[in-house]
Amino acid sequence: MAEIVPLIHLQHKLDHLRSKKKDIKVIATNGCFDILHIGHIRSLQKAKNMGDILIVGLNSDESVKNLKGDSRPINNQNYRSEMLAEGGRVRFR
Repeated sequence: MAEIVPLIHLQHKLDHLRSKKKDIKVIATNGCFDILHIGHIRSLQKAKNMGDILIVGLNSDESVKNLKGDSRPINNQNYRSEMLAEGGRVRFR
């Protein structure tokens, strides 16, 4: 089940999961994911298949603006995080 976990709570969440399964394999990736496209989906699927848990870091709105230009992001950080969580690609296996 996908969930949005604030960075300040991530270590606690991982510790909890590791208390249930010691040999859990955690995979991490990150990106802007401003305009979600098939390349994102394929990349996330490959990453997901590499381990038990996929953590997706999401660039802040300010970071996206710095990387992509003043007209970006098109979708704000909250919207982008919801799209990723609900998109069916960020799931615990």
